[in-house]
Amino acid sequence: MADLSQLRARIDELDATLVQLLAQRINIVREVAETKGNSGDAIIQPDRVRDVLMSRRQWAIDAGVDADFAEQLFRTLLSETHRIEAAESREEPTPEKDAGAHSRSQLDTVAVRIDHVVVAVADLDAARKFFDEIGFRTNSTDDPAVVNAVAGGVNVVLVGPNHNPAVHRRLSEHGSGVQHIAIEVFNAGVTRDALDSAGIPRLTDIVVDSEGHEQVFAALDPATGVQLSFISRTGHRVPMTSHNVSAMFEAISNADTDQ
Repeated sequence: MADLSQLRARIDELDATLVQLLAQRINIVREVAETKGNSGDAIIQPDRVRDVLMSRRQWAIDAGVDADFAEQLFRTLLSETHRIEAAESREEPTPEKDAGAHSRSQLDTVAVRIDHVVVAVADLDAARKFFDEIGFRTNSTDDPAVVNAVAGGVNVVLVGPNHNPAVHRRLSEHGSGVQHIAIEVFNAGVTRDALDSAGIPRLTDIVVDSEGHEQVFAALDPATGVQLSFISRTGHRVPMTSHNVSAMFEAISNADTDQ
């Protein structure tokens, strides 16, 4: 059996190959951009995008790779494709970029993306209708007062009035609006320690729900009004549950009571 250093060396080799493949793909994208420019074709062609996403999902399933993960990767690639095609028409030179010589903070090292945004709403039906009309898919959870609105890789969690007194308190004091922003991180424990080292107040230690979402909630920042949480997905790739959302509201309610 290969030891850890050998396995890491193999990963490094594969990653180098992936970068070379990305370079080849980007070069072809530039050729596509030139061809579209000469023909007058639109940069974004929704039918082609749908075909790419569906076929890559199936390829992932056939290869034993999580289809949602694969789709997210290809959405990122398609976004870069669009950027490159649009940038080809600009006249200014490409800016130089630092290869990473500057030091990275612990959070900068483990942060991935915005995982989801939680929005408290006084009228859940009206909010759901709004997101449906935009083009989101709205999916109910085990709690009828919690709805996931999903479009591509974007997830907005709508929370309406329910049995949770913390939700009622949030709505009565602040009305409808963004309740918190959840940032995906590689590791919740490392993130918690980074918050503590930086002197950032936390509402909770690591909260783990039944699906394996590990989440740390920071206190509301009075200067910006921003409420942040940091989530590490250590279980199956599934949407947010009502348990996770309720834990957030309970944490805020308990923190306010303690003050």
